[in-house]
Amino acid sequence: MGPGPPAAGAGAPPPPLPLAARLSYAVGHFLNDLCASMWFTYLLLYLHSVRAYSSRGAGLLLLLGQVADGLCTPLVGYEADRAAGRCGGCGPRKSWHLVGTFCVLLSFPFIFSPCLGCGETTPEWVALFYYGPFIVIFQFGWAATQIAHLSLIPELVTNDHEKVELTALRYAFTVVANITVYGTAWLMFHLQASAHAGPMPDVSDQLGVQDVPVFRNLSLLVVGVGAVFSLLFHLGTREGRQVEEPDEHSPLLAPATARPLLLWKHWLREPAFYQVGLLYMSTRLIVNLSQTYMAMYLTYSLSLPKKFIATIPLVMYLSGFFSSFLMKPVNKWIGRNMTYFVGLLVILAFAAWVALAEEMGVAVYAAAVLLGTGCATILVTSLAMTADLIGPHTHSGAFVYGAMSFSDKVANGLAVMVIQSLYPCASELCCKACVGFYHWVMVAVTGGVGMAATLSLCSLLIWPLHLRSWAPGAQP
Repeated sequence: MGPGPPAAGAGAPPPPLPLAARLSYAVGHFLNDLCASMWFTYLLLYLHSVRAYSSRGAGLLLLLGQVADGLCTPLVGYEADRAAGRCGGCGPRKSWHLVGTFCVLLSFPFIFSPCLGCGETTPEWVALFYYGPFIVIFQFGWAATQIAHLSLIPELVTNDHEKVELTALRYAFTVVANITVYGTAWLMFHLQASAHAGPMPDVSDQLGVQDVPVFRNLSLLVVGVGAVFSLLFHLGTREGRQVEEPDEHSPLLAPATARPLLLWKHWLREPAFYQVGLLYMSTRLIVNLSQTYMAMYLTYSLSLPKKFIATIPLVMYLSGFFSSFLMKPVNKWIGRNMTYFVGLLVILAFAAWVALAEEMGVAVYAAAVLLGTGCATILVTSLAMTADLIGPHTHSGAFVYGAMSFSDKVANGLAVMVIQSLYPCASELCCKACVGFYHWVMVAVTGGVGMAATLSLCSLLIWPLHLRSWAPGAQP
């Protein structure tokens, strides 16, 4: 009797991840996205315009958070790759995700609330020391959640297009989180304006100490909604793909050509690691700095009412939301590199528009569509490139994501500190000089950094991603 037909699943790739599992994975970063939306868009504005702290003091707190996040990310990435880091029945990545979630929930509301025990005569440095520990705890939790969540992508799916789809779904919920924050902020400002309607309606049109309850309530809503989605992630996501049971057709011995393990120290010797790292850092600089200074640009350079700090970011992320669904077919059609390049062209078009237009009026909405679409395109594509870099080496994937995030967080913090140090108004919240200042900041963080990202992309076109083969015990 012959051996019979081979088993249906023998040698076949693993089945696609079910839709429910993809969606439960995608919402696992929702709490982080909600908090990041407030952190990058409103922190400087809240500390400087609402709490009336100095520009340099506000920048110092943001720098502290970014440095703390940057230092935590590679450490969390290294620990998340170790199977020993388990919590209950969770694997190491979900365990770190759980720890990070609790840290974020317990610390974030204090950042957007008044300093407890501080009064009008309290020195600014006391308030900065008060916020410091909460910011460090929040950033540790944010880093743990982010790295644990990102490092699950190569573990859950192996197909390149599935990685793009999972990354796009993840970004789609990032956009939903931002829409939630900005939509709620607009509603709160609208309700506040209605309550203060009277003989002096202009008073409530400008940011000030009267807006403290708005930011406090928004932060409490953020952690409440985010906690629910984190619970859904832990209930619906299983760490690691299910391994098929061996049958009579399975080989008894593993192939002799099995890939050697690529450890964290090996990544540091890979040129491709630095190529993707530089591209990812440039991408995050564009996305985060444009998000951070958009509110300042709208408030001080364009002199728009405070409701625009909610509506314009909302338009940006709605355009990003719809464009994220095009990522999978566009990547299939023109490839990763060209998709990224198209996104860069859109961002450079926005930078040119801002540079040439001193006043925008309603055209600011069209400019927001350009920026939102471009940022979504380059962010989704750069994350997919990082997943491509990791490939089958999922055992050290968290370290790669941690190292990438380290560079981007420190670079963002230093960039903000440099910009805040160049702030031209010494004693006022905003003088005449700051009108042009934030105008050119927006041009620099999109157009200037966009040119740097273009150079990084050129290196990938000239030297495509390639990992050298590591033999056990061999020296590169």
